[in-house]
Amino acid sequence: MFWNRKRKKKMEEEVFRSSGEEGSDLRAVLLSDVGCVRTNNEDAARFVRPTDPAVRQQKGYLAVLADGMGGHAAGEVASQMAVELVAETYYERTESNEESLYLALSRANRAVWQAAGRNARQRGMGTTCTAVAILDATLYVAHVGDSRLYLLKKGQLFQLTTDHTHVQTLVEQGVITPGEAISHPERNVLTRALGTHNQVEIDAFEAPQLLESEDRLLLCSDGLYDYLNAEEIAEHMNLSPISEAVRAMIELAKQRGGHDNITVLLMERVSAATFQSARPTVKLDVL
Repeated sequence: MFWNRKRKKKMEEEVFRSSGEEGSDLRAVLLSDVGCVRTNNEDAARFVRPTDPAVRQQKGYLAVLADGMGGHAAGEVASQMAVELVAETYYERTESNEESLYLALSRANRAVWQAAGRNARQRGMGTTCTAVAILDATLYVAHVGDSRLYLLKKGQLFQLTTDHTHVQTLVEQGVITPGEAISHPERNVLTRALGTHNQVEIDAFEAPQLLESEDRLLLCSDGLYDYLNAEEIAEHMNLSPISEAVRAMIELAKQRGGHDNITVLLMERVSAATFQSARPTVKLDVL
């Protein structure tokens, strides 16, 4: 097991627009906050909209979030490496979207592991990593650690990822209940992380749900869901506009303690008409 020691730096809000299924658009807002206790930010996140229409048609859009751990500034190094390498590798690979994501996280794992071996100050560093590729309405997911991916569909919240933590194992074994897991003293003990071993088991799959019109998709670090339960997350994900939803979630987590960094990447599928009626300031992460 790996003890998830958390930390982090302030990221400005980023707002993105991208074309999605016919007659609709994909809108995304990314915001990261250092929280109330940490002095640096070891979270990293990215939303990628390829500029080449052919690449968008074949590989779609990509959202990735990593929550680093390790002494000194090593957590920041691990999370940033993971985000950059996953985005780069996913679009380089010619395999299926699901396999491309798997290979991208595998490459990031090896890179972080090798970097930690070369630098004594970074020894033992690692990171969670959750990535989702959005191709039309289909969601392809790859995941290691305890950062989470949620889908809000017609008012119902689906957690699409399963935490790789000691307490989740206990829940699956029937030793404790999901309610007991929320306040368990070892709830942040990871059983998997990128970079802590030469190889890591990666969950990679096509989600059974589609991202359809008016649906919303959330990537977040545990700095958010440690302070908001599922009902509160669903309630806040439904706020409009999504920029206000993101800010409200982060502020509530901080009001309740904010002992960790808090990173939120919220995406929504909207009609082209709806998007045009509330056009955001656009800042794109492009390839």
